[in-house]
Amino acid sequence: MSITATIASVADADWYMASVAGTLHFVFVFFKAFQQRNVAFMHYWWVMPISFCMAGTEVFAVGIIAVGAITAESWLELMPYAFMLGLLGGLGAIVAMWVHKKVLK
Repeated sequence: MSITATIASVADADWYMASVAGTLHFVFVFFKAFQQRNVAFMHYWWVMPISFCMAGTEVFAVGIIAVGAITAESWLELMPYAFMLGLLGGLGAIVAMWVHKKVLK
C-alpha cells in the first residue's frame, strides 16, 4: 500500500463514530477511575451504582468499535478510534480523580 493510499484510508475513516466511541470511553474510564478510588477509600455505597454505569458505557463503546472494525476495509481506518479512545480515556481518568477528590473528600 502506498503512502497516499494510507493517508486516504485514514482520511476516509469515520471520525464521527470514532468521536462517539471516544466520548463513551471517556465516560467509561471516568467511572472506572472513580470506582478505583471508591474501593481505595472504602466508599461502599458508591460501588454498585458506579458498577452498573461502567457496564452500560462499556457495552455501548465496544459495540460501536466492533461495528467500525467489521465495516472497515483496512486496519488504518481504525486509527481515529485508537486516537480518540487514548485521548479521551486519559482525560476521563484525570477528571475522575479531580471530581472524586472534590465530591467525596
